Amino acid sequence: MTINSFEKGGDGGGPSECDNSYHSDHERAVALSTGWYHHGSRCGKNIRIHANGKSVLAKVVDECDSVHGCDTQRDHQPPCPHNIVDASPAVWKALRIPSHVGEHKITWSDA
Repeated sequence: MTINSFEKGGDGGGPSECDNSYHSDHERAVALSTGWYHHGSRCGKNIRIHANGKSVLAKVVDECDSVHGCDTQRDHQPPCPHNIVDASPAVWKALRIPSHVGEHKITWSDA
């Protein structure tokens, strides 16, 4: 899991793929890598994320493109790894993972 701000001007660049909106850093929101995003089939649905003996629900709002990247639409970011959950600061806080860690091992499932 990596950390991402889905707010306007945040890490992701443009609005979220699922609803063409921005999301507050206080909302438990995630982007899934392309394969897990599966053409938007998980948009608006919750996933359950497990880490540190805790679990939280987070809403899928975006794709973390693991195919393209590096263009204006993706804020010139390189492609994501194929197994990434890019989570808002609220998810990190709920799991009690310090945001400065940058990347944390998790498991997740459809809720």
